[in-house]
Amino acid sequence: MRMCSYTLHLPPDARPGESIGLDRAVLVPDGFSWSAFAFTVLWFLYHRLWIAALIVLIGLIALAGGGILLGLPTGGGLIVTLLAGWLVGLEASSLRRWTLARRGWPARDALIAATSEDAEARALNRWLGASPAVARAPFPSGPSRRGEPVIGLFPAQEGAR
Repeated sequence: MRMCSYTLHLPPDARPGESIGLDRAVLVPDGFSWSAFAFTVLWFLYHRLWIAALIVLIGLIALAGGGILLGLPTGGGLIVTLLAGWLVGLEASSLRRWTLARRGWPARDALIAATSEDAEARALNRWLGASPAVARAPFPSGPSRRGEPVIGLFPAQEGAR
C-alpha cells in the first residue's frame, strides 16, 4: 500500500477543537500530480489558481513559439512539451500550497495516509481532538527552523564557503 503525505489548510477563523471552518478545509496531496501533467492549464483553472494558469499558458505558448522559431522537428517539440508538463506535474501541489498560504490559509497540519478519504478522517480527528494551545500557530513552513539561512537541504555553516 502506497502512503502519501498531505497538508491540511484551514481558513483563518478555524480554531483547534472546533468544527467551524472544517467544511471549507483543503487537503493538498504531496508528490507528482498526473492530472496537472495531463491537463496543465485546465488543472490550474479547476483549482482556482488564476495567476499560475496564466503564467503556465504564457510559458507553453512561448515554448511553442521558440520551437517554431528554432525549427525544431515535431519529435523535439513533443519532448520539450512533455518535459514542461512533467515540471508542471512536479510543482503543481507546491504552487497550490503556496497560493493557499498567500490567501491566508496556511498549512495547519501535515499527515500521511493511504487514500485521500483516510487523510481527511485523520485530519478531522486530529483537529477536533486538539486543544486550542496545540495548534494556535500555523504549521511551520519556513526554510529554516532556527532562523539560520538554508542553502539547499542543509543549514549554512559559518566560515564555510
